Amino acid sequence: MHYLDYNEKKQHGTNEFPLEYYFIDENHSRYRMPFHWHREMEFVHILRGKLHLYLDDREYLASEGDLFHIAGGVIHGGEPKSCVYECVVFDPSPLLMNTHAARSYIRKIELRQFLVQEYYTGEHDPGIFTYANTLFSSAREKAPGWELATMGALFSIYGTIFDQSYYEPVTSDYVDHGRMSTLKPVLEYIDAHYKDEVTLEMLAHVCGMSSKYFCRVFKAVIHRTPIDYLNYYRIERASFLMETEDISVSEAAYQCGFNDSSYFVHVFKRYKNTTPSEYLKRINGKEIPGLQTK
Repeated sequence: MHYLDYNEKKQHGTNEFPLEYYFIDENHSRYRMPFHWHREMEFVHILRGKLHLYLDDREYLASEGDLFHIAGGVIHGGEPKSCVYECVVFDPSPLLMNTHAARSYIRKIELRQFLVQEYYTGEHDPGIFTYANTLFSSAREKAPGWELATMGALFSIYGTIFDQSYYEPVTSDYVDHGRMSTLKPVLEYIDAHYKDEVTLEMLAHVCGMSSKYFCRVFKAVIHRTPIDYLNYYRIERASFLMETEDISVSEAAYQCGFNDSSYFVHVFKRYKNTTPSEYLKRINGKEIPGLQTK
């Protein structure tokens, strides 16, 4: 698949057990988390450092030990600061809704009838962190019976969420963030056309806005201008290609929409604080860690 499919279609886990664990540090190809979304739910746990995480139009600065619950469909992205973090992505339908009692809770979360709290720190019930640790360690180590342990941890986490009222029922006057849905086709367009010439006017046209208004909405949600984010995405994609395929710097530049190699080097250094050649030397000099490429 592509380095980043904004509406991720990658299968997380297997058909029989749709849950996957990801360990992410500075050597991981998705260390800096470009904006994306998926229909599955996700837990993110900060192991070290800080993570500036954006969830739709909300932003958080998380520290070591903090935990996030990300609902399906939420656009999320992040900027790590000397950070190591881990994620569990899972499809709740086949995992957690085999009994009527559980289905009545999880279905309300999936349908956005309940809005589960996103951010958990040391001020919250310690039980939720105990169960989260079980979830992450079981999914990471995959010892015999790990599937049972992870499912038990998920049930315990959501049990704590409802027991401690870490959620809000959606009232009749709740209005979903329409501008999030408006921007999703733009992100899909960037994913499909990053190799091509892409202008601000093209992106604005995709969501039916004037260029000026589109810039304002895009920056409010993504925290970059549209063209800045396009270049950022191209560099992240080029980095992934250089890590996973035996291609030259000039070929990576060409495949990611840069016709001028010198300009590619300039832009690459702006986002990565190193040149493409130095980046290649670093990744070729050691194994890239991480259990999976998310």
